[in-house]
Amino acid sequence: MNITLEQAEAIIAAAKSKATEINTKMNISVVDTGANLVAFARMDGAWLGSVDISLKKAKTAVWFTMDTAALSPLVQPGAPLYNIEHSNGGLITFPGGVVIKNSGGEIIGAIGVSGSTVDDDHEVAEAGATSL
Repeated sequence: MNITLEQAEAIIAAAKSKATEINTKMNISVVDTGANLVAFARMDGAWLGSVDISLKKAKTAVWFTMDTAALSPLVQPGAPLYNIEHSNGGLITFPGGVVIKNSGGEIIGAIGVSGSTVDDDHEVAEAGATSL
């Protein structure tokens, strides 16, 4: 089961709404279970450098079937996944990537958000992912 374009666009709308509410500008990527980009939005004034980060956060979340915030402690020096971010053409393992599940609890994709603090990125991604 994969996310549809209609679902991805609704998720982006919810994420944009949250970003506006907390007064930040974001790049928002939504991918399917194969880590293929389904939808993307760059809010006016969002950092160009965060475009790639948002996509990599979404891909990382779906590839490892967990939010990137859950990966963060596992990739620190001395932790079991230290340096994993160098695999798969580059991963982003700090908060802002959130898996998207359907009503049955199955992962159907992921959202990646970048453009502010990692706490803001995660909050906006979570708002998008849980809006479905």
